[in-house]
Amino acid sequence: MLLKLGDIIQSLGGTLYGAPDIEIEGLNSLESATAAQISFLSHSKYQSQLPTSLAACVIVAPAFEDVARARGACIVTLDPYLYFARLTRLWKSYLTPAATAGVHLSAVVDPLAYIDPTAIIGPLCVVEKGARIGAHTHLKSRITIGEDCVVGDRCILHSGVVIGADGFGFAQHQGTWEKIEQLGAVRIGNDVEIGANTCIDRGAIEDTVIEDGVKLDNLIQIGHNVHVGAHTAMAGCVGVAGSARIGAHCTVGGGAVVLGHLTLVDGVHVSAASVVTRSILKPGQYTGMFPIDDNATWEKNAASLKQLYRLRERLKALENSNKKEPSP
Repeated sequence: MLLKLGDIIQSLGGTLYGAPDIEIEGLNSLESATAAQISFLSHSKYQSQLPTSLAACVIVAPAFEDVARARGACIVTLDPYLYFARLTRLWKSYLTPAATAGVHLSAVVDPLAYIDPTAIIGPLCVVEKGARIGAHTHLKSRITIGEDCVVGDRCILHSGVVIGADGFGFAQHQGTWEKIEQLGAVRIGNDVEIGANTCIDRGAIEDTVIEDGVKLDNLIQIGHNVHVGAHTAMAGCVGVAGSARIGAHCTVGGGAVVLGHLTLVDGVHVSAASVVTRSILKPGQYTGMFPIDDNATWEKNAASLKQLYRLRERLKALENSNKKEPSP
């Protein structure tokens, strides 16, 4: 497929320096782009690659316009990364015909479920009784939407997603576990994207809620009665335990864990592999991990950490004794 620079500008805007009839046959990084591909520069740490890039055209911010124009054709825009994101969607729309609305023949849809006529239900999906699927939402394949669960408009759910399995609820009795029926559902807002094999459990009594614009990566576990605020994003393998409340515009890095019944306010950013063990009530970046090291050194440091409390108490006792001593 070929796309001319003039076509890109007409669709996405920006200022083009170069011939509008230059044809583009692909997208690539600055370092790897060929003379028939388009690339972008969004971070100053990669600016050294700009003068030598073979790309037919580079998308840059105004600060790099002079260098980019000296190199060759360029598109100048305030946010090159955002422009590139929109270019990928434009490219895919040319490359792949739009999927047709409707329910695949192999899907199983309960007669009491509601699916908007503009939605796309892919192969081997299951939509159970009372579930609702909104307008222009796309369920890819092998997706299960449990009974009474709601998926809003313009959502994308990738293969293997399970919405509305039972939450992990059991009561202990005389050494055994008795099941607590999960009577809530899952409510997913508009413009949500959920990665492959991610699971969102139904609530025990109230619903599990995923608000508008949330983006979830692959292999994420969202426990029962969790509430995730609008436009929050989580990377792969995150685990959120039951009844946690995560605010809007938060990010949670890959492999991080949020323990149950905690609250994260709006604008909290949790680093990858962190374990959140207390509520976070102030926006900002939070990290909780022990740096990787060779095993012998790590074990020594871990042993030292275990002694910190005792050393702290000894230090407090020493300070108190010094305070009690009379001045000379």
